[in-house]
Amino acid sequence: MAIVNGQTLTERQRGLAACACLMAQGDLVRLEPAVRSALAGGVTINELKEAFSQLYAYTGFPRSLNALGVLSKVLENRQPEWQDGKPWARPDVWNDAAKALQQGAEVQTQLSGRAFDYDFCPQDDYYLKSHLFGDIFGGDQLSNADREIVTVAALSGLEGVDPQLAAHKRGAVNMGNSQELVDELCAWLDSEGYTLRSKWPKGQPNNAYAQYFIGNSYLADVGDGVLNVTFEPRCRNNWHIHHKQVQVLICVSGRGWYQEWGKEAISMTPGTVIAIPAETKHWHGAAKDCWFQHLTYHKDVQEGASNEWLEPVTDEIYNQLK
Repeated sequence: MAIVNGQTLTERQRGLAACACLMAQGDLVRLEPAVRSALAGGVTINELKEAFSQLYAYTGFPRSLNALGVLSKVLENRQPEWQDGKPWARPDVWNDAAKALQQGAEVQTQLSGRAFDYDFCPQDDYYLKSHLFGDIFGGDQLSNADREIVTVAALSGLEGVDPQLAAHKRGAVNMGNSQELVDELCAWLDSEGYTLRSKWPKGQPNNAYAQYFIGNSYLADVGDGVLNVTFEPRCRNNWHIHHKQVQVLICVSGRGWYQEWGKEAISMTPGTVIAIPAETKHWHGAAKDCWFQHLTYHKDVQEGASNEWLEPVTDEIYNQLK
């Protein structure tokens, strides 16, 4: 398949990717409007059915069936512009196990860039070839290039699947997408917040303090003087000092960093709690490849308490963090 360098994501591809990522997370609340948007943006009903069906192999039947349930619910108020798409037809390979195995091996070889035999576990080797890349890829609603966009998007929404995500990013190129498009896909999923794996509210753009941040942050008031701050990947605030008050940070989602002036940075993951002494110069923000959320509030607040914003955290400092 010809690869067109520099191609950009279409509205249809973005719709497929958003639905796949939210489906993988089991986020049915955000999935419903995403399905509506995808259908309005050119994704057909049958393409979504095939995408959600394919993804059971990566996310499990419960989330596949739940996503199909959301699609069915959305279609109760079907809009005139939504299209059924190509009529569904039973794939020929479903009637010939040997043909499914052969075709699946060929598809897997194309995706991997080489013949791949998982001799360590013959059962999974057979399932991959015959079922995933044979039976499932035998459908004709989505192209193989589309299937890899869907798969990369779904894996981007899951934790603990980094090896598989890396493999499918390469496979997406082997199946006909340009490297530029795959990079754009992953960046777009991050920038739109689809890879934010959290039940905490993202909130609104933190415009009032944007001048003190590198990258985009969001703010949500969760009550009782507690704020939830959401950082996109690589976002961090400037060095700053809280005068006459202690700031408390509680990481609730993703991965991030906290660093005091002259000290090593501390990694923050869900459950990390840091009490920042008054008059301490510091910064906090997200890891390079992950969203980050922390709750924050102040305690031991004295009369005249204030915040002093200082210089940005340079790329030289930030890029050294691992």
